[in-house]
Amino acid sequence: MKRLIAIYICTLIVCICSGQMTLGLPEIGNYSKQIFKGGAQTRKVLQDNSGLMYFANDEGVLRFDGARWKLFPLPNRSLIRSMQFGPDGQLYVGGQDEVGYFRPGPDGDLQFQSLKPLLPATNRSFADVWEILFQGKDIFFQTTSAIYHISENIVQIYPDENWRFLGLLHGQLIAQSKQRGLLKFIAGRWYPWQAAAGLTLPPDFTITSSIELGKDSAILTTFKHGIYRYGQNKLSQWQNPAINTIAQQNISSLSRVNEQQIALGTSLNGCYIIDRSGKLIQHFSRKEGLQDNSILAVFLDSRQNLWLGSHSGIDFVPYNNAITQLGTGSLKEAAGYSSQLYQGQLYLATSNGLFRVPVTNPGSLSANQANVFPIANSAGDAWNLSLVNGKLLMGHNDGAFLVQNNRIEPIDQTTGYWSFQPISIRPNTIAAGSYKGIAFFKNNPQNLSKDSSEAVIESARFVVPAYGKVWFSHPYKGVYAVWQNSDGSSTYQQYGAKEGVNSINNNYLFFIKNQLLLCTEKGVMAYQAKNNRFVPATLYNQLLPKVPIRYLREDTQGNVWFVYEKKIGVLDFTSAKPQIINLPELTNKFVAGFEHINPIDPNNVLIGGEKGFYHIDYARYKSLQQPLQVRIHTMVGINKGDTILYGGYHQTVAAGSNEQSEKQILQPQFNALRFEFASPVYGQLANVEYSYLLEGFDKAWSPFDQKTAKEYTNLPPGNYTFRVKARNNLGNESPVQSYRFKVLPPWYLTIWAFLLYTCIIGLLIYRLYRYFYQKFKDQQAKYQEEQRQLQYLHQLEMDKAEKELIALRNAKLEAELQVKNTELASAALHLVQKSDVLQKIKEQMSKLKQDAPSMSDTTDLKKILKTLNEENKIEEQWQQFSQHFDVVHHDFLSKLKTKHPKLTPNEQKLCAYLKMNLTTKEIAQLMNITPRGVEISRYRLRKKLEVPAGMHLFNFLDAIG
Repeated sequence: MKRLIAIYICTLIVCICSGQMTLGLPEIGNYSKQIFKGGAQTRKVLQDNSGLMYFANDEGVLRFDGARWKLFPLPNRSLIRSMQFGPDGQLYVGGQDEVGYFRPGPDGDLQFQSLKPLLPATNRSFADVWEILFQGKDIFFQTTSAIYHISENIVQIYPDENWRFLGLLHGQLIAQSKQRGLLKFIAGRWYPWQAAAGLTLPPDFTITSSIELGKDSAILTTFKHGIYRYGQNKLSQWQNPAINTIAQQNISSLSRVNEQQIALGTSLNGCYIIDRSGKLIQHFSRKEGLQDNSILAVFLDSRQNLWLGSHSGIDFVPYNNAITQLGTGSLKEAAGYSSQLYQGQLYLATSNGLFRVPVTNPGSLSANQANVFPIANSAGDAWNLSLVNGKLLMGHNDGAFLVQNNRIEPIDQTTGYWSFQPISIRPNTIAAGSYKGIAFFKNNPQNLSKDSSEAVIESARFVVPAYGKVWFSHPYKGVYAVWQNSDGSSTYQQYGAKEGVNSINNNYLFFIKNQLLLCTEKGVMAYQAKNNRFVPATLYNQLLPKVPIRYLREDTQGNVWFVYEKKIGVLDFTSAKPQIINLPELTNKFVAGFEHINPIDPNNVLIGGEKGFYHIDYARYKSLQQPLQVRIHTMVGINKGDTILYGGYHQTVAAGSNEQSEKQILQPQFNALRFEFASPVYGQLANVEYSYLLEGFDKAWSPFDQKTAKEYTNLPPGNYTFRVKARNNLGNESPVQSYRFKVLPPWYLTIWAFLLYTCIIGLLIYRLYRYFYQKFKDQQAKYQEEQRQLQYLHQLEMDKAEKELIALRNAKLEAELQVKNTELASAALHLVQKSDVLQKIKEQMSKLKQDAPSMSDTTDLKKILKTLNEENKIEEQWQQFSQHFDVVHHDFLSKLKTKHPKLTPNEQKLCAYLKMNLTTKEIAQLMNITPRGVEISRYRLRKKLEVPAGMHLFNFLDAIG
């Protein structure tokens, strides 16, 4: 008997530890160190108010925003053992020989500030900091050899040989010392914890973690000695078969999942989910998709997702997800083709045959126990399960089968069968689509029998009874209608372009909302019975995506599920306006061409996948959508390498606020920027799209897409605001997040530069003005000079002409003067000659008088002599000559007399004759002297006139007048 009990207990332990406990399992996401570029081990997980995740890693603090990982190492590059948000909102961390906090720097990126300078110099060297906690504003951190208490920069140190644990329960600090046991911190001292009084603790007893469950209750986990419950100020061990089994896996961490469930991380066998009664709910291990069974940290985020830190990386378990994957083992390894809920069993048809799962919780099929049983003799492709007239029929590659009593019975194995449909106008007849065409079965009370009126046409995969006919389509062979005649025979008609079928390939028939619909490459067509033809289905063509639809299925609420390309969506009619809801979580996860959607009820929708089946709690899926947030995490200058200009933080780390206090000023070289943003909706990242706008540059918001970064290049100087918003697949949008900045102009575009340019331009204009003014002046001067020269030349020419004229006139005057002088000289000579002649006549007459014989003759001679004397008045004649001479020679004689009054009349005459330029001979004749006398008279005249030596007497006289 004892042996049987031991075998039973061992079997129970094996069952408990064997793997998942429920049928539905969330898809686990794995992040290896190759992805997040850090160390392998992660020992602590936290989340800030905006949803960002932080991980205490071997190489520093890892931050994850849903799209990107970023590492913040410690100054000494040591691993991080502990991490906690402080009351000041900063992120406090403890590593090896280092403790401090990360805070936002001036550029919004995290900077580390060490707390070691506050410690006494003799206590600044320590090993690993295993825990950091806050009691009010006081900080406590634990190393193996001491607990440090910092309050208002005053440090108190509590040394011990081996501190093993430090925790906080209901505001009270709890610690474990190897020597002194469990202690409680009161008024600055450590006292034995009375709740643990009476407990005998083994030497290797080590508390690993603790959580509060209520106002006065909590649980503590130990590494090797199970779980302890705290309540009513008493600590007691929690024991039951499941708890005891889990305790043997070395519990390392724990976290609350919800009000009723707790997650336990173990070092040997992954993560367990238990309820508050100790019942095992779920188990996640390497078998279920974890990277490692050695769990170091368990954390529940704000959206009830589990994060597991292990020795091999970080695992994400969307525990609260409305979409789960069903089954394990052979069921999960096969392609899912069809499903039916029948007689308390969930039957699942796959490429590996038929399976069944007992259903004890029909409200949520995924919550049932993962007891999956294969149906004998069903191996191979089980294409379809159809519930017809209370019977469950299976279309299989090997034939048609009846499913009953958890086994299958063959109906017809002459060919493979696709599906079965009841014919409403003939209740006892079932139409079956086979590899050959349409077969008819009689639905007898005891059994099913195949009718002889089989329509052998083409392989009939998509079969729809409607309008008294059995319709079927082949994706590449066409559309057909088959009906039975009264004599038991069958007839068919093929529908083509004449009947409105506008596509040769990819034709799929469905019966939706009492309409026969044909999905084609060119849209959805609806059958019109009165015209016996297909026409465009306006409603569906307007609402559904403008791509070929491959599958349609109506659910119990009137919503239409559809498949297009490799995506699944729902045309939801539950709201006032029809809405398209896409399910990107299932994109490319089903078997193309063999799509299967089974909407049992709003909480249970089964989807056939490439690996088993997916369960969707559709009602919960729509209600779980929490308000979206989007955060701008980084602004990077990309001109010359990547330079972080804004790291995503402002005053504190935990606040997660994106509100700016001041606009950021960027230097001119940072006019090429990359903005990185994300919405921390872990588990639904594929559901989120983003739209962005750079005010001051973009003219409109961008179309929504899944890009989480945007680059701008060659931004001109100016003020900008980058705005971004997120939208999920339900159409919900997040509040807009923005970041303001200003790109300064380069120095050559600043106001000072423009002032300088203005001065330079003004100077240039002035210089140009001066240049052109000077040039104008020069040209003007040149022109004036040229004019002067022209005038001068003209004047010269005029002077020359005038001189020539004067010369001509002078020549004329000289000629006239010469003529006058000649005339004067002639006249003077004539007078001289006349005087000589008269003198001779007079002398002769005087002789005649003396010789005259008579008196009368003497009287006549006297009269003649008197007349001759009157004619010989030379002086009087000279006076007349001098007057004429002065007229001709411009008062020469008058001027000469004025300048030289001492000149004698003969000297004046000599001067006049010299002025007339008469020769010496002519002068001698006029003056009645010899030429020698003329020379002597001239000589005497020079001396009297004081003519300078070397000067010609003529020139001297000419100068006088």
